[in-house]
Amino acid sequence: MSSTRKTIIAGAALAAAMLVAGCGAGLASQGSFDRSYTVNGPIRLELANASGSVKVSGSNDNKVHIHGEIRAHSFLFNDPEKQARELSQNPPIEQKPDIIRVGKELSRFNGASIDYTIEVPRNTEIATTVMSGSQSISEVQGPLRVESASGSINVSRIDRAVQVTSASGSITAQDLGDDFHANTASGSVTATNVKGDLRIHAISGSMNVSKPGGRVEAATTSGSVDIVGAGNDVSAYSVSGRVFVQGNPSGNSYWNLKTTSGSVEVAVPPSANFHLSAEAISGDIRTGIPVVIEDQDKHSLRARIGNAGGRVEIHTISGGIRVQPAS
Repeated sequence: MSSTRKTIIAGAALAAAMLVAGCGAGLASQGSFDRSYTVNGPIRLELANASGSVKVSGSNDNKVHIHGEIRAHSFLFNDPEKQARELSQNPPIEQKPDIIRVGKELSRFNGASIDYTIEVPRNTEIATTVMSGSQSISEVQGPLRVESASGSINVSRIDRAVQVTSASGSITAQDLGDDFHANTASGSVTATNVKGDLRIHAISGSMNVSKPGGRVEAATTSGSVDIVGAGNDVSAYSVSGRVFVQGNPSGNSYWNLKTTSGSVEVAVPPSANFHLSAEAISGDIRTGIPVVIEDQDKHSLRARIGNAGGRVEIHTISGGIRVQPAS
């Protein structure tokens, strides 16, 4: 994650914390709104929300339906009843020929929180920025860009590329038709059945990837990395945590697996064909499958499995290495 991105997310997190703190004081008023917009052809939905959940799903008609549940709290010298009434009558929504913007000028309503439920045509591109609140987006073409300071993110059944940035909160991605990129400061990442390439970076958080269709790049400072069903290139790294990869590195695949403090475990089928290069500075190396040793000493091993083909390189500073048959 770039320093600029960290600064933006940190600022958003601070703003969200101030907003939540303000929401805890005084009386609260509620309201709601429903709006429908007819659109022609593909559109882009841009949403910004200070506080509140967001749920977006695709539909089969040519309309955008937006429902909002409002909670306005006392904050400094504002009038929560007046805010709820104003937002209900004039919600922060703007329509242009090929863009619908939700959340414009919401900063004017300090202490207000809106939960959105939105339906859009399937061929919609989406970009969201939420300071505090969960997000769930499904059944759209995309591409999709999601940013969050605090709150869980769940994306599923998206046809095109998905990019997610989160400061704090879990990320779940399922049934994606293209590439998936995720950056998180603190939170776990789970990705299942992604047809494109995966690139996941975390400062603190574990990663679980299953059924990847393309290349996988997963790196975390603190947390484990688990990849199941790998059949292409894999790059997995953890400073403090275990790395586990199950799959078949045959063909031209290249697996590069590293830990600073933590074990590395590899599980492969009996039919796998690859070159193995393993080094454990402080730890042992064990193989539970037949290998042809080319070079070996106390802390390193070079070997051939089957007829060779792919390459698996493993390096640990403090931790053991295990190469075993897949169960």
